[in-house]
Amino acid sequence: EVQLVESGGGLVQAGGSLRLSCAASGFALDDYAIAWFRQVPGKERKMVAVITTSGSTNYADAVKGRFTIFRDNAKKTGHLQMNSLKPEDTAVYYCAVRRSYLGYSGRSQDYASWGQGTQVTVSS
Repeated sequence: EVQLVESGGGLVQAGGSLRLSCAASGFALDDYAIAWFRQVPGKERKMVAVITTSGSTNYADAVKGRFTIFRDNAKKTGHLQMNSLKPEDTAVYYCAVRRSYLGYSGRSQDYASWGQGTQVTVSS
């Protein structure tokens, strides 16, 4: 059974940092692209960052230069390092995976497996 469990969310002041982690079990993570999405109430879930199996990365414009996505296949984990956080980064953050052979996607509907989400709140 594919399982993804996020951790690392919390409350931080603007300008601070958080590192989110996504622990995978039940499948070979190195065959999957990992993505982080975020969602605020009443809005659609939006891509934050994606890392492919080869290590290529893509970021939403809103987080470029501040967030870094990386992965540790040996530990079956994905991570999102978030620096210089802003109040507008406040959201529930989700990790998701997509089989590598399906190709790159930044669309939430193309990801079949999701974690439960972790709340990130940035105070001004």
